Amino acid sequence: MSENQLRHLGDRAELWRRYKEEGDDDAREQLILEYLELVRHTAGQMAMGMPTEIQASDLETYGVFGLIDALEKFNIEREIKFETYAVTRIRGAILDGVRNMDWVPASVRRKSRDIENAHQHLRASLGRPATEEEVASYLGIPLEKLHDHLHQISQSSLAYLDESRSSEDPLGVDTLLNSVPDQEAVDPFEAATWKAQRDSLARAIEELSEQKRLVVTLYYFEGLTLTEIARVMDLSPSRISQIHTKAVTSLRGYLQQQEYLFEAGP
Repeated sequence: MSENQLRHLGDRAELWRRYKEEGDDDAREQLILEYLELVRHTAGQMAMGMPTEIQASDLETYGVFGLIDALEKFNIEREIKFETYAVTRIRGAILDGVRNMDWVPASVRRKSRDIENAHQHLRASLGRPATEEEVASYLGIPLEKLHDHLHQISQSSLAYLDESRSSEDPLGVDTLLNSVPDQEAVDPFEAATWKAQRDSLARAIEELSEQKRLVVTLYYFEGLTLTEIARVMDLSPSRISQIHTKAVTSLRGYLQQQEYLFEAGP
């Protein structure tokens, strides 16, 4: 391919051409080194709020596997930035690696599911997002106990908006956020479904409290870490982590309810 056709790849265009067209292993290794900073940035962002026993270096190791997978599958003929394409696969590889460590107690997973289900059912019956008091009442626990559950979940959450919603989605395209489109060909039905999901998520975010909406915006759309958000909002990182968990739990309940209504039909 000509340099003009590869200009979207910037200064690395020649390395990409040698790797993809000539199978040059040296070019492949150089590309891995060139994009390691993307892995480090992604791992550092995802490390926020995780238990201390999970080291950033471990996340970077998992992320490199995602980077290599992205390098192999990236189509240089499509005029998209590789960074945009790769970040989803890097995140997916990190999530898979952490899941395989199996460090989250089953009791915490169960509490997370119970709270998500409570949000889903209460939204269906109330027609609006449930308050913390209503969720606690639905679960039959004191408000303080709900706060304790949310704190435990926040210490083990893995950026749920980025997590695939289906075990049959190995490429991690079907995420709650869906902020990075799959550049492999999309048919009209998929495009319509994609827009409906994004519109649904946008409505759910709009219904969040101002504080929760700000945390979601800064973390997922502005790329700030939880520590950076804590400085912006003049709150502690642990408090930001709790707000993040509450926001994501509410969003998941809303989106699951929307998915149920769509499948149930009129």
